[in-house]
Amino acid sequence: MKIVVDTNIVFSAILNTNSKIGDLLMNSESIFEFRSVMYLKDEIEKHEEKLMTISSLSQVQIEQSIEQVFSCIKFISEEIIPFEVWQKALRLVRDVDIDDIAFVALSEYEGVKLWTGDKELITGLRLRDSRIVLPLKN
Repeated sequence: MKIVVDTNIVFSAILNTNSKIGDLLMNSESIFEFRSVMYLKDEIEKHEEKLMTISSLSQVQIEQSIEQVFSCIKFISEEIIPFEVWQKALRLVRDVDIDDIAFVALSEYEGVKLWTGDKELITGLRLRDSRIVLPLKN
């Protein structure tokens, strides 16, 4: 089963690879195929300092954790997503958080669920009758 993961989920897994999220992300390759957009790599790199501060891990440890988590995700170029899908994703996230558009677009394009812990995004997508969201608790 393919599932798109967003920055929120990956951030949590990097902070603690032994958490439920980290364990699921890294030890369920026979059940799930986790996917995300290339943009996610830029987002994580941009927040590397924050990851070190929150976790009290060294830069080397954070980099190892990032590498470990990234190895469990298939990264897809946003360029393959058709314009019409981007338009639909924009309608879904416009009033919620435009920063999530790439994850929503990939989920829509591939016809798979988006796994997120972003409560505002979950609520916003549900209000728009979108069935792509897979809340963190699942």
